[in-house]
Amino acid sequence: MTFDVIVYSTTNCGYCVLMKNFLNEQNIHYKEVNIQEKPEFVQELMAATGRLGVPQTNINGNWVLGYDPNSAMKIIQQLTTTYKRNGELQ
Repeated sequence: MTFDVIVYSTTNCGYCVLMKNFLNEQNIHYKEVNIQEKPEFVQELMAATGRLGVPQTNINGNWVLGYDPNSAMKIIQQLTTTYKRNGELQ
């Protein structure tokens, strides 16, 4: 199963590293957007979550604010259950 995951981060963010490590340990592929290198995404984050802090992780449209592996796993489990129920899980 693949998820659409984006981790918004900054260059020297320890919690961002922890979130990316967590996703790697779960074998969840993600795209990283460094908002220091791509400041045009700051407005997108503010509009979506009302916050500027990082990491912010979008998992199939569901936001995880900060390093919160428990919330991320709940979202992943809910999506997996939904995909199974809808017969979309291969």
